[in-house]
Amino acid sequence: MTKILDSYALDRWFTPQAGLVDIQSAIDGRVVARASTRGLDFASMVRHARDVGGPALRRLTFHERADMLKALAAHLSAHKDALHALAADTGATKRDNFFDIDGGIGTLYAYASRGRRELPGERFVVEGAPESLSKNGTFVGLHVLTPLHGVAVHVNAFNFPCWGMLEKLAPAILAGMPVITKPATATAYVAEAVVKLIVAANILPAGALQFVAGAAGDLLDHLTGQDVLSFTGSAATSQALRDHPAVSRNAVRFIAERDSLNAAVLGPDAVEGTPEFDLFIAEVVREMTVKAGQKCTAIRRIIVPRAQESVVIAALSARLAAVAVGDPRRDDVRMGPLASRAQCTATQAAVREIAREAEIVFGDPDRVAPVGADAAIGAFMAPVLLRCPNPREAKAPHAVEAFGPVATVMAYDTLEDALTLVAKGEGSLVASVYTYDPAVAEELVFGIAAHHGRLVLIDRDCAKESTGHGSPLPGLVHGGPGRAGGGEEMGGLRGVFHYMQRTAIEGSPARLSALTRTWLSGAPAPVTAEHPFKRTFDALNVGDTVETASRTITLEDIEHFAYFTGDTFYAHMDEAAAKANPFFPGRVAHGYLILSFAAGLFVDPAPGPLLANYGLDSLRFLKPVSPGDAIRVRLTVKTKQPARKPEYGEVRWDAEVFNQDNDTVARYELLTMSRRG
Repeated sequence: MTKILDSYALDRWFTPQAGLVDIQSAIDGRVVARASTRGLDFASMVRHARDVGGPALRRLTFHERADMLKALAAHLSAHKDALHALAADTGATKRDNFFDIDGGIGTLYAYASRGRRELPGERFVVEGAPESLSKNGTFVGLHVLTPLHGVAVHVNAFNFPCWGMLEKLAPAILAGMPVITKPATATAYVAEAVVKLIVAANILPAGALQFVAGAAGDLLDHLTGQDVLSFTGSAATSQALRDHPAVSRNAVRFIAERDSLNAAVLGPDAVEGTPEFDLFIAEVVREMTVKAGQKCTAIRRIIVPRAQESVVIAALSARLAAVAVGDPRRDDVRMGPLASRAQCTATQAAVREIAREAEIVFGDPDRVAPVGADAAIGAFMAPVLLRCPNPREAKAPHAVEAFGPVATVMAYDTLEDALTLVAKGEGSLVASVYTYDPAVAEELVFGIAAHHGRLVLIDRDCAKESTGHGSPLPGLVHGGPGRAGGGEEMGGLRGVFHYMQRTAIEGSPARLSALTRTWLSGAPAPVTAEHPFKRTFDALNVGDTVETASRTITLEDIEHFAYFTGDTFYAHMDEAAAKANPFFPGRVAHGYLILSFAAGLFVDPAPGPLLANYGLDSLRFLKPVSPGDAIRVRLTVKTKQPARKPEYGEVRWDAEVFNQDNDTVARYELLTMSRRG
């Protein structure tokens, strides 16, 4: 029997009984699944996410959510071979599945790691430094980020049923927001298999994830200003979603990643025979054929110096001629079919539209001889290379995206001309630049940066380890201006903060310190009878302070430090030269001498729960220290964070060094590890 796709709603699997639509294999046209959402109660799904999933996630800290993502990644990784086999009917080769399935799992791992390393063991984030709002420091302000009290609705494209879902899911769950995810129906059977694995793992709390296999029904009608709608797909669908009455009326946060006429630009120095020329040819061919060109980041416009146009076309044609198109399950096939017959037909129509202002120089959109498959029933299409003879005046090559193995060569005469051609794409997700000339790289990068979400510079120095033109990475922004949708996904913690509300909080330093569990200057800093270094992590309180005695710094100290370390910079050794420097009154102590003496003042030497000093942040030397000055230190517990291992935790200390006039001469944050228990 043909598989009927289930939706996952209200923590139960729902099997539709009516309104079923067929989903065909891209390879041979057979029906591989059927889908429908008739009977799904979308209003109840939204309420369930808000009332059950949201509170459950918000009760967890960032670290606990990160641990869930890591566990999910490990579980999916153990079952990825089955996903690879299932995805073949979408037209995906083994190489394609590496980007989709392995890439999606890798994104879960990446956000799990960032959540542990870069976010606090709290349910909120303090963003930036506090702002002083009063003369005497009794009224201050700062920004906090907290999870929205709604649902993240993710509407995904057909080309990456695994990665597209997981790269949205990871930052939303890490932020503490429940998700309703809806894949494109054409490849929903792969997404369903992923969600069934996630549900079976029983890692996420109830209500944290719901899944829609089929049409979205009236789902968007129930969204409010606490919700987020994230979409990947066509510009037309994006506009329809953005203009939905509930989305516009309620100012629903909308993230769009859509049509993109991405460019690859060959520098004038990258002539035939240079490494950059060879890298350019290889990358263009790869981007035209991975996922059969069905990538939002694929190269659509090939922008080259006019003198190189003919050799570029010849080189690309030779490489494309060697690409075996056919059944993606075969080891000798490099490019599989498009995701569906409908997608193939749409891509062929787009080629014909572009060809009104360009000529086909390689391939035929209507003719292909697939290896091990039948062109009459599969969604196969050969790679097609076009040449636009007049790209400055042409419109279609800069506006029509043939979402398949299609790209157009365009020649430029000057770098200014190249910048103009790139900009005619009206906003793209990514462009790549191939040059070894630093002046060319600078002019191209800063000339086109405003039109792109990401730029890739590929040359002989980085090519071996480069992830390439078309690979969005968890740590970098995926999105672009204008035609590309104006949205951003991933980008490290930027992707997490899309699902959180930034709120300014004003009050006394004491009140805000207590609320944020972060000591602020002006808040109480009680000097403890017992040295804080003698307290375990759990016994330490934010605000606990040690005030040290003073130490006078002598000229002999400065000279000994200079000769002992080798730092004989004139400001420490030459009175006349030091006085000539506008920053110094004469010979002064080394900054690192001040730090060393400060440590000597506050360190408790005996073995105890403090295990290690592993760094310092935000160091500033604020006033010179001259021979005869006396320094003292105030060391205060600023924040505490549990470490990944339960035996110890991180303590961040505010260290302020004063002179005999109570002027601050240095300030920094000291990082230590302290034993727990």
